[in-house]
Amino acid sequence: MLKVVADSGAMASGEVGRLLESGELRGSGLILPAAVIDELHAMAASGDSRAERGLAEIASIQRGAAEAGASIRVVGEGAPRGEGGAPDAAAVAAIVRRIALESGATLCTASRAHELAAEAAGVPVRRCRPRERGAEPWFLRYFDGTTMSVHLKEGLPPRAKRGRPGEVSLVDVADGPLSRDDMRRALSDVEGLAASSSPDISLPGALVVQHGSYRIAATFRPFSEASEITIVHPTVALSLEDYDMPDALRERLAGGAEGILVAGAPGSGKSTLASALANHYHAAGKTVKTFESPRDLQVDGGITQYSRLDGDFANSADVLLLVRPDYTIFDEVRRREDFEVFADLRLAGVGMLGVVHASSPIDAIQRFIGKVELGIIPHVLDTVAFVEGGRVGTVYTLALRVKVPSGMTEQDLARPVIEVHDLSTGELSHEIYAFGEENMIVPVEGGSEPTGVDHLACERVREVMRRFDHDPQVEVVSPGSVRVAVSKGNIAPIIGRGGSNISALERELRVHIDVVEAAGARGGGGGAARGGQAAEGVSFEVRESRAFLLLEVARGHAGDHAEIYVGGEQAARSRVDHKGRIRIPRHSGGGREVARGLAEGSVRVDIRSA
Repeated sequence: MLKVVADSGAMASGEVGRLLESGELRGSGLILPAAVIDELHAMAASGDSRAERGLAEIASIQRGAAEAGASIRVVGEGAPRGEGGAPDAAAVAAIVRRIALESGATLCTASRAHELAAEAAGVPVRRCRPRERGAEPWFLRYFDGTTMSVHLKEGLPPRAKRGRPGEVSLVDVADGPLSRDDMRRALSDVEGLAASSSPDISLPGALVVQHGSYRIAATFRPFSEASEITIVHPTVALSLEDYDMPDALRERLAGGAEGILVAGAPGSGKSTLASALANHYHAAGKTVKTFESPRDLQVDGGITQYSRLDGDFANSADVLLLVRPDYTIFDEVRRREDFEVFADLRLAGVGMLGVVHASSPIDAIQRFIGKVELGIIPHVLDTVAFVEGGRVGTVYTLALRVKVPSGMTEQDLARPVIEVHDLSTGELSHEIYAFGEENMIVPVEGGSEPTGVDHLACERVREVMRRFDHDPQVEVVSPGSVRVAVSKGNIAPIIGRGGSNISALERELRVHIDVVEAAGARGGGGGAARGGQAAEGVSFEVRESRAFLLLEVARGHAGDHAEIYVGGEQAARSRVDHKGRIRIPRHSGGGREVARGLAEGSVRVDIRSA
């Protein structure tokens, strides 16, 4: 009579029940150590769904053993306890091997380690597997040529997302909801797939397995309130030539850029583009590696796919540098450490292509801010491609310059600025720079170069200003705003008492005018100054200091109450001091809001008499 001893992993896998159902154990005797039941019970009581499925499997076998022509008996004592009162897994495994050896039985286990230990002890062993090698996975019946993913959840009918990126619908693919037993058997199969390979993620409540081109993510209690399985499969495999894009963009992505970010929403086709670029680099004779967890990019066989080494991509990077790749495809840059590893490898001279989730291309760049030093970002990223509906949309390029940010006037405010240009038009789209202790991402309206209308406006302002100064210097700061530099003695007549003259000139010319000394920057105070936006408010200048934002108005307002507005909303209130200064603490909520408004040119100062 064939005797079989099963451990806890074999019971949880469902393999023993399948052997009974198939008739392979007909006429045999199943021996179940009491220590196994004790171990499964303790694990299930702590919320382990796999252990709960193991106990349900034992109960099912007890009910159906006689009908299957097999006998079952429980032998031995309960499980020895380790530290904290939990069953000692190693001691339970030793008990199972001893019972199998003494009974002359075959040990059934789902653990590779226990299989080796049994063989070392001279115990016949059978490794539990969910299906015969070469059999098709059970979930393939839900897939067709347009299925992107299949979603299975206890209590709901099987559903699938079908279509193509940008045009996806969720449809039922079978009638009737899935029962707990259905999901128990499905989870057992997923665990069997994990046992036959190496799971990418295996944690209490979650299991992620890559099976060929299918990525299987299973969640169960205690992580999720009910069992759920999601199987994702790419519907198309494209080459770079399949994408409809301008030649300039194709050339840049194909070899001109070495710090590429591919961004987009989930399911937009980011990984498909990354795979196409990886295969293009490989076909061009480049050495290409990938960083993936899980490894699901569809790439040529000559491209080696790396995962986390000992749970950390930093360890993978140490090995990567020894194999000298030309390009590395970093799929799903998510954690702070991932951004740091990406930057380190790029600065080491490796061509990098990263895939990130983002709702816009500028959001993709922003995800690097705070994780990588601001001034390092242009050396790490040079191209950001945004993918929508499987197509390449907006593409940005990055460059670092030392300049006065758009909207600011004084040369003393020059600083390192990251310029973000739209590749298709060449226009400046955004500027990224530090303002005080805040990192600002500021959209630039209308590009960086003054238009013909701006030049005409300059000539008109210059003509009027010659009433006060023989050689005024006029510069366009932003649409609707100019900077006029005149000799020091002519500033007061232009401003007038209480700003009456400058207000009249602004109404006449229909532009905002900042008047400064022709010699350049002003001294004194707490730092450099620049003109402020004064639409429907008083004129002011800004000085940067360590602790405060200082908005300087005419000294005639000393003692008056000042209200500061950003975009029409009041951000702060203060009193004008004896030097005509409005002091706003940098680190207050109002200070941060005013700093943002100054960068965008949307600050207004209103004065009320005390």
